Amino acid sequence: MLHLRIIVPPDLRADVENALRAATAVTHVVVLPGAAAKPPGDVLLADVVREGASAVLGVLRGLGVEERGAIVMENIDVSLSRFADRAARRTPGMGVDAVVWEEIEHRTGEETELSGAFVAFLIVATVIAGIGVLLDQPILIVGAMVVGPEFGPLAALCVGAVQRRWTLVRRALIALVVGFPVAMAVTVVSTLLLDAAGLVSREMLTAPRPLTDFIWRPDALSWVVGFLAGVAGMLSLTSAKSATLVGVLISVTTVPAAANAAVALTYGVRGEALGSAAQLAINLAAIVLAGVLTLLVQRLWWSRPRRSGPSRGAAQSDRDAGAAEAVAP
Repeated sequence: MLHLRIIVPPDLRADVENALRAATAVTHVVVLPGAAAKPPGDVLLADVVREGASAVLGVLRGLGVEERGAIVMENIDVSLSRFADRAARRTPGMGVDAVVWEEIEHRTGEETELSGAFVAFLIVATVIAGIGVLLDQPILIVGAMVVGPEFGPLAALCVGAVQRRWTLVRRALIALVVGFPVAMAVTVVSTLLLDAAGLVSREMLTAPRPLTDFIWRPDALSWVVGFLAGVAGMLSLTSAKSATLVGVLISVTTVPAAANAAVALTYGVRGEALGSAAQLAINLAAIVLAGVLTLLVQRLWWSRPRRSGPSRGAAQSDRDAGAAEAVAP
């Protein structure tokens, strides 16, 4: 369930209040006249089940609330309310599977900025992965995957393409196109410095590396892994129950390949550099394709006609809630 805090000018309050009252997905409506100071206006509070949130937000934006006031949305972890239960029963679908487009647009939009933090995290991840490649240590590869921040722009690219938000697509592409080359360039420099210090050598790269040589040997499974990573990543973004390790799954197909390419370029191992670059390109394409297809399937699923109304088993509970609501002050 989501909590809405809405600020509207007084002349718009009646329309917004009526819209909230009419929506079966909405409950716990509170009206606070004149409570807002900046911007000035009335405040309305309401809770909405996730499966009906996009429709409600669409109505509010259609009324001009976004331009003339504000809509703030927060996740509710626990709601002990008969009225909330009734709203969930009467709204078709399951909250855990619901896609709140406004939520994912905002969440991914924040991740597309080419910020210093994004570049720094990507540099650190790529340098760690480069060392892991030379040492043939999967544990360092996993550590680099945890640090890698590239899932944000990749997700934003998918969302922007599906929603036709080309500004979001452009910002995501800039973050990726600038971030990866910068991280790889720093990895080249760090490898040269480590080599000069006698900590790594070309022989470490050309020696047999049975634990990490898959990184620069793209095959059909590379596409499969990248595609599955894209599906899992997008499901984690749109689901109310996001998996904490999805970022690792995404990074397994990107950061190590970029690092391997940078290290191979440093030592002039052309074949390995080309193989790593191909691995990176294949996986990025597979992730984006899978993410776009996942969002399109979810949009199609949620746009299909659904049976509304409470189930027969919940009818008595709904009547009890309705009676309590009628006598409530």
